[in-house]
Formats: sequence, C-alpha cells, structure tokens
Amino acid sequence: MSQSHRLPDGGRIDRSRSLSFLFDGNRYEGHPGDTLASALIANGVHLVGRSFKYHRPRGIFSAGSEEPNALIQLGLGNHTEPNLRAPQIELYDGLVASSQNRFPSLSFDLGEVNDIAAPLIPSGFYYKTFMWPKRGWMSYERAIRRMAGLGRAPDGPDPDTYEHRHAHCDVLVAGGGVTGLAAALAAGRAGARVILADEQAEMGGWLLSEGDGETGTRISGKPAADWVEKTVAELAAMENVTLLRRTTAFGYYDHNWLGLAERVTDHLGPFAPPHLPRQRLWKLRAKQVVLAAGAIERPLVFSGNDRPGILLAGAVRSYVARYGTRPGNALVVVTSNDSGYLTALEAHRAGIGVAAIVDTRPTADGALPQAARKAGLRIYQGHGVIGTTGRLRVDGVRLAKLSADGGRIEGKGFGIPCDLVAMSGGWNPNVSLFSQSRGKLSFREADGVFIPGEATQPLRSAGMGNGVLSTADCLAQGFAAGTAAANDTGFTGRKAPSLKIEEPEVPAASPIWLLPPEKPLARAKCFVDFQNDVTAADLKLAAREGFRSVEHVKRYTTTGMGTDQGRTSNVNALAILSATLGQDIPAVGTTTFRPPYTPVAFGAIAGRNIGRLFDPVRRTPIHDWHEANGAKFENVGQWVRAWYYPKAGETLHAAVNREVKAARTNVGILDASTLGKIEVKGPDAAEFLNRIYTNAWLKLGIGKARYGLMLREDGMVFDDGVTVRLAEDRFLMSTTTGNAAQVLVHLEDYLQTEWPDLKVYLTSVTEQYATITINGPKSRDLLASLTSDIDTGNEAFPHMSLREGTVAGIPARVIRISFTGELSYEINVRASRGQDLWEALMQAGEPFGITPYGTEAMHVLRAEKGFIIVGQETDGSMTPDDLGMGWIVSKVKPDFVGKRSLARSDTVREGRKQLVGLLTEDPKEVLEEGAHVVETVLDKPPMPMLGHVTSSYYSPNAGRSIALAVLKGGRALVGKTLSVPMADRIIKVTVTEPVFFDPKGERANG
Repeated sequence: MSQSHRLPDGGRIDRSRSLSFLFDGNRYEGHPGDTLASALIANGVHLVGRSFKYHRPRGIFSAGSEEPNALIQLGLGNHTEPNLRAPQIELYDGLVASSQNRFPSLSFDLGEVNDIAAPLIPSGFYYKTFMWPKRGWMSYERAIRRMAGLGRAPDGPDPDTYEHRHAHCDVLVAGGGVTGLAAALAAGRAGARVILADEQAEMGGWLLSEGDGETGTRISGKPAADWVEKTVAELAAMENVTLLRRTTAFGYYDHNWLGLAERVTDHLGPFAPPHLPRQRLWKLRAKQVVLAAGAIERPLVFSGNDRPGILLAGAVRSYVARYGTRPGNALVVVTSNDSGYLTALEAHRAGIGVAAIVDTRPTADGALPQAARKAGLRIYQGHGVIGTTGRLRVDGVRLAKLSADGGRIEGKGFGIPCDLVAMSGGWNPNVSLFSQSRGKLSFREADGVFIPGEATQPLRSAGMGNGVLSTADCLAQGFAAGTAAANDTGFTGRKAPSLKIEEPEVPAASPIWLLPPEKPLARAKCFVDFQNDVTAADLKLAAREGFRSVEHVKRYTTTGMGTDQGRTSNVNALAILSATLGQDIPAVGTTTFRPPYTPVAFGAIAGRNIGRLFDPVRRTPIHDWHEANGAKFENVGQWVRAWYYPKAGETLHAAVNREVKAARTNVGILDASTLGKIEVKGPDAAEFLNRIYTNAWLKLGIGKARYGLMLREDGMVFDDGVTVRLAEDRFLMSTTTGNAAQVLVHLEDYLQTEWPDLKVYLTSVTEQYATITINGPKSRDLLASLTSDIDTGNEAFPHMSLREGTVAGIPARVIRISFTGELSYEINVRASRGQDLWEALMQAGEPFGITPYGTEAMHVLRAEKGFIIVGQETDGSMTPDDLGMGWIVSKVKPDFVGKRSLARSDTVREGRKQLVGLLTEDPKEVLEEGAHVVETVLDKPPMPMLGHVTSSYYSPNAGRSIALAVLKGGRALVGKTLSVPMADRIIKVTVTEPVFFDPKGERANG
C-alpha cells in the first residue's frame, strides 16, 4: 500500500491524511487533493485500460477532461457509472474503481487478439464485411452489440438525486484559469453579476502546475499560485460573484443560453450529506460570455505512441508539480516546441532522470532550451521518435535524425531505454464552446491551430483559448474581456491592475503532423485517435477510398467520435487528411463540435423529473366521480380520461354501444375538461386569429362561436377547435387535448418572432375551468331544468353561440356547439365547482335517461358524422382539401399561416390522399385501424398501397361497422370496391362519403 512513486515533498496534496481506495480489487493509498489518476501514478500503476477496437494496453494520458484512455468504471451496484475520466475523479476514502473493456483481466485481455489481426480489420471493416449473407444480419447485430461500448451501465434505477437550477447573470466566465480569473475579477469589480465556472476542484488552471524552480511563473514577484489564491479569495468575498467549482460548461446554445453541469458531491462519495444532490444542472442565460477555456496540448503522431507511460508533456508536469508524483524514473521528452522543455526541467528539478529531450526542430535557441543545456540535459535536435518498445508499459524509444522538413528519416535509428515519455506537439485552443455558439473559426498557419474568429453571439474569447501562450498575454486579454463584457451590460470597468510577470518565453510550435516511422506506415500503428484506435494509415486509407468530406472521414474511421470528442485528435487528423488530399487544412474544414463538451449524466439531465414526475399525470376536477362510478380510464397525452363506464357484466363493446345509443336518443354527458383552452386578449386579438386560422374572424360577433382550422407554414393541418368571442378584445380558443401545449407554443412563436407589433396576450386557462358537455335530443330540456337566467330556446340560443348565467346555481359559461352532431351544450365552470355541476346534472338528468359516456363513445359519435380528430385522420401531411374541408379556407383573406403553401405544385397535385369512408362487406366486421387498403391483391407483399384506415368502429346507430380512411385520389374512388389484406384473410370494402349518420346535419340544429 506504500506510494512507491510519490515524491518526498511538493504538490498541492494534503500529506497529513491518507485515503484508501480500490482499483481492480487491489487496495492503494492516496491523499486529499489527489485525483484517481494521480493516486494511481503515485502507486506505480500505469496500465489502466484497454483501447476500444484493438484492446491495446492503455495508460493515463492527460491531466484533464480531454483524457481519451483512462476511462474508469466508478462505484458499485446502482451507484456505478462508466466512462469517467480518471484525471477528473477526485479521490475520497473508500473509492472503488475498475478498468473497462477487458476480459478476463486488465493485464491479460483476450480481446488483444484484435491487435494481432489489425491488418484484417482496418477502418470501414464493419461496413464491408457484415453485408452478407443477409441471413446473418441478426447474428452480426447481436455480436456487435455485445462488443460495443466501453463501460457497464447500472442494472437498476439510479439511487442518487439531482437538481436543476435556472439562473441569469450579466457575465458568465467559462474557465477558471489565469484568464478566467482575470476576466471575472474585472467584471466583478465593475459591479456586474458574474458567474465563474471551472471544471476543476481548484481555480487556477495551469498556474497550479507551475513548479518552484527558475522556470516557474511569478506574478509581482511572488509565485503564480499566490496570485491565484489572493484572486479567488477576493472573488469569493464579492456578493455579485458566484464561483462554481467542479462545474463544466458543456453546451452553448442560442441567445447566450448555456448548460452547466456541477458535480456537487461526487468528490465526497459515501460521505455526502443526504440533503445535497449528487449533481446540479444549471440552465443559464447570460448577457455576456467570456470564454476562457484554455488550450489542450497536441500529441505527436509517431509509431507506438499509445503505450502506457506515454503522456502529454503538460500532464507529466502537472503530475510532478501539482500532485507530487514521479510518473517514471527515466524520462524522454519528445517535443516540437519549447513548452516540452518546461516538463524536462521540472522533472529534473524533482529528481527524475531525464534520459533525453528529442526536439523535432532543426534548431532551438530559446531561453528554455538554453536552460536545459545548462542543466546538462541531453538534447537530440532535429530528431524524432520512429518507434517505441514495451508491452504493458513503454520501456524504450527509437530515435532517428529527421530531414529538414521532418518528413523522412536520415541515417540509422537507435534506441534509448526509458519508462516515461512526455510528448508535446504544441497547444490547440479549446474552441468547443465557441464553435457550439456558431462562431466561425480561423486557421493560423504559423503553428497550425484553429482560433476563434467571428462571433455570432455576445461573447469574447480570451487567453490560451484565443491563441495566446504567455501568462502576461492571458492576463491582459482576461482583464480586457471582463471589462468590456461589464461595460456592455451597463457597468463601468476599472483600469486593469499593473502586474509584473516573470515567465519563460514559449514561442509557438513548429507543427509536425506525422513523424516518419521505421516500419511501413500500414504496419507502424501511428495513433491519431487513441480512444477509437484510429491510425494515420486509417485516415490515408479513407482518402484513398474516395472520402473527401471530413465528416465522412470521421464516420468512416470513427476518429473524433469518442467521449473526448476528438479534443486530442481532431487537428492532427485534419492535417494528415489534408496532406493526403493535397489540400490546405482550412479547405478540409472541421467536424461539428456538439454539446455536451464532456459527457453529462442522464440523471443530471432528468433532474427531479423521474418516476411519477417524469410525465406528470393530469386529472380532471371530476376524476373522483368517474373513479367512484366504475369508469375505466385511458391516457390521452398527460391526461387520465374516462374511457367507458361498464355496468356489471358488460364488455367494452357492449358499454360503448349503450353509451353511443343513449347520446343520440336521450342525454349523454361527457367530461371535456381536458380540451385545451387559451384566452386570446388584446386590441389586435381578432387580427391575430384571422392570420392564424384559415377562415375569417374579424367580423365574428360577441357571444358567437366559430370552428377554426390551423395550419403549419407548409399548409398541413396543425390543429382545430372552436373559438368564441367573449368581448371586442377577448376570445376563448379551444384546442385538441393532446396538442394544447404545442398550440400555445405555436401562437407565442408567431407573436414574438413574426408579428411582434400585434398587441395580443395569451393565457392558458385549461386547468382553471371544468368543461362538461351534454348532448342528445333531451339535452335542452335538461339544461332548462337547471337554469333560470339563460333562455334555452332555439332562437334565443342558436347553434354556435354563447350565453352566460347560472346552471344549478353555479356561475357558468354555456356554449352551444357539437362534436357529436347532436343538439349539444358545453358548460364551463370554475374547476372547483366542476364535480358539483356534474352531480347536479346527473341527478336532474335521471328523468331524461342521462348516461355518462367516455372517450371511446365520443370517437364513435364523431366518426358517425365524419368529424376528424387531428393526429388520427391527420399525420402532418394532410391539407384541408385532403380532408374534404376546403370550405373552411378563405378565398378572400390576404394571408394566413400556410396560405402560400396551399398553392404549391405538390399540394394541389392529383393523387393526394383524401379522406373517405369505408364500409365492409360484412357489416359486423370491424377493420383494424392502420390497416392498408389496396386496389389489387397480390400473392405476396409488397403491394401498391392506396392508403390506410385512420378510424374504425362499430356504430350502433348505423347498425354496422364504419371506418374512415385516407386514400390516394380517394374522392374519385367513391362507390368502388377495394381490399384490405390481413394476415389471415382479405376484407372487401366499399368506398363511401365519410358521413354515416344524419348526412344533412339537421340534429345539431335542434
């Protein structure tokens, strides 16, 4: 359990306490302040995983969230989580972790046979191989699914809790390094509301990895860490500044809306207070954003560059200086820039043997190379690594002199023993969030990096994320960005403080994209994407096979598709591809940077909206009566609606037939409270409705109702319903139950984006009212028996009109409309009085034979009349004319939503599907909804389909089965006999008009 690779002193860990943890069943120790990665290194553990495709041994590669190799299964039971990055897992006592993607063990993995068979399974292997024979497809799929993925998802429900928080700020600073701290300090001092988010446990970024030697950065004469501590303390004391540690800005969306994932108690493990969530998802709207996301070190591509013990140079420096570990005993630094020398000098200062510094540049005369020479370190100038040796850990490198352009080997190669390799190909600005914001990238040829260009949202990029390398420049840009962001939000920034910066000069890198291997490239395994085992040879193969688009190459080779989203591989891949295609890197382009920046737990995305809260159940104010009286229920959207009311011994069909018959002979009563109700108010309300609906609304009288059809911009039916005018500037719109929320969004969208000049206000009042419909030939008599202030006479209260008064002593709004084709009244009362009114109607209706009916009977009643249900007779491809409703489309209105689309050639072409009725040859046979209708029956499918059945029921009023269908050229087929092929028989049907009862519509007029 001794930490064999822990340095005797140094680092930012708490050496006074020890923490015990398990990795792959073995017990180790670390200290508070360690990550799992640094603790494993301190214990001499370098093999931590296996690669995805070839199952090659892999070790810790980086010190941040860009880690592609060290993906860990953390925790046990339902607390387990896969694919966490070891450098981001904070150590706590009792932590249990295991490696992934290996069997039977990490050191002996049978999957490594794939590495031996690598020449047989290059990029595109799956696409080419698993095409034949067709009978093997299912077997292939099962095998591939078993092999897919890296970690293991928990089997049961997540026992942890998560929270969501909505927040606003003047300035969001993403990144808590030197640039982000400076930006937050400037904006905070100006008085702006600032949120500073950083994914690490400590603010400070790379300054926390600065050593105490001569090459360490000093600010105003003191170590850089002192400035960080002082700055963080000042920010923490400001009431207008919020510091979010362990928080990743994972997504940048429209209108400066960002998603942040905060790891609240992950670092506490089982010791987390029970009242705190595990993670918190922030939904943040910022007036201004400063992106200070830093830069990611670029690996070098050379043969065997993936062995355990080969790390990014900056990561080695971090593990030595920040965590006080000795990642190896004999270090070889391979670099194309001066920052690699920083690692060599820091390792040398810590007592780690530096076997060699391999510099790919012909010459290097900066301050850092000179310091390395002064320290007596061996430098191989103009050389490159042409291969490595070792199985479960690197044990040597092979070097050779390079040609002036770095593309060829000159002379013979030679070997150097080592157990640690630090590589640096320069620094790529972290532009993920900037790209997510839809900003345009620019390519800087000198050091081969993409930097932020033109922004499309109110944001500024600063620091290393903006392409600068020195601490002085990062501070200057941070202060300037924070001040400007504060100014743009109405605050006056102060003058930036004068700070004296002492730091070594680190010139930009000289890009070298592929070090020539000793073996032929196809056999050399020069890895570009470490997580997905994509090599330089794979990229060149993709180019030879005709792939030119970088997005196509990405999918063909899988480069950049892992959990690190190509942060360590993309630029190298683009450069190698562009060289193969003979194009410039900008011409090849970049892949799409998609959120999340790093994976976000599903639990954090769901928050508290799980279990019963995932999709809230909505019940009407009369639900308890339905339940007490034996109703069966069905879900309609989020609503629980009464489906039918069976009496003792009644089947579904018997109950529905009874309910349907009663609604046409006596009085039927329906709970219609679930219908969407939107109040439209304002001086321009009538004009607004006139633009939204297809028919005219400007002259609708007060107290009158009108049926309206709503289209999308493409001319397809979106929703329908009756809207009544309550006052000159006030309307009540009804919508379909399942579409109410979408309709409200649709209306708000047009008000806010297309017609902001209209003075209209929308309010959803669905849950404020209980709605009860009574219908049937005796419904007027029932209503009259319960009201004394509403004249129910046919002339005083005509169809499609509204009256207000009292019903059963309850203030009510009564609308005479019908969805059944019968004399009907829709009674709206306050939700709190809904059940009182229902019970009063049931009691008073007994002499009239009142019968409650549910949604199934409602469907039969409306189908008998050929009335459509949006979403059942429509599927997003039906126009009003397709439904036989051309009469509702105004020919004189100048415009309405969807009008122009109704004149498109496709919309008016012959052969479109049209609504018709179907009658089966056997009156008792009920068609299946969704069944296909054909003109000619063939011996076997496929058969040319005319359309399908949208609604099908047995109608006791028609004395037979009825069905609605949409068929190609349906109206021209009326009278013809067609076929509905089923699995065991062919059903003959006759096409009819889609009205099966009371074709003249006389019953609704009373």
